[in-house]
Amino acid sequence: MSVPILPTISTFFIVLSAILVAIGWVLILKRKVDAHKKTMLAAGVSALLFFIIYVSRTVFIGNTSFGGPDHLKIYYTIFLVFHIMLATTGAVFGIISIYTGLKDKLPRHRKIGPVTSIIWFFTAITGVAVYLLLYILYEGGDTTSMIKAIFGN
Repeated sequence: MSVPILPTISTFFIVLSAILVAIGWVLILKRKVDAHKKTMLAAGVSALLFFIIYVSRTVFIGNTSFGGPDHLKIYYTIFLVFHIMLATTGAVFGIISIYTGLKDKLPRHRKIGPVTSIIWFFTAITGVAVYLLLYILYEGGDTTSMIKAIFGN
C-alpha cells in the first residue's frame, strides 16, 4: 500500500495548526502576548496551507471514497459529515478570532478564542481519523468527485 503525498502533507498542516494553537494558548496564559500573536498567526497560515492543498487536490484530482468494509461505510459517512461541519465552523471561528485579536477587540477575542481552539482541536483529531480511515487502515476507494466520495455511486 502506498500513501498518497498530498493528503499526507495536508494532514501534517492541520496537525501542525492544532499544535501551534495549543502552544499559543500556553503563551497567552503566560501573558506572552507578542509570542501568542505570532504563534496563532502561524497556526492560521498552517490551516490555510491545509485548505489550499485540500481544495487543489479536490479540484484537480478529486476525493477518495471510503475503501473499507461496506458495513462501516454509513458510520464513516456520518463521521465525515461531522468532521466537515466541525472544520467549517472552526474555520469561521478561526477567522473571527484572528480578526478580533488583530483589531484589539479583546473582550470578544477572549470569549471566542478558547471556543475556537477547542473546535479546532476536535477538527484536527477527526481530520487525522479521516486520513487514517481513508489511507492507512483501509486501502482508499475510487478517487472521484466530492459528492460521489461522500454519498457513493
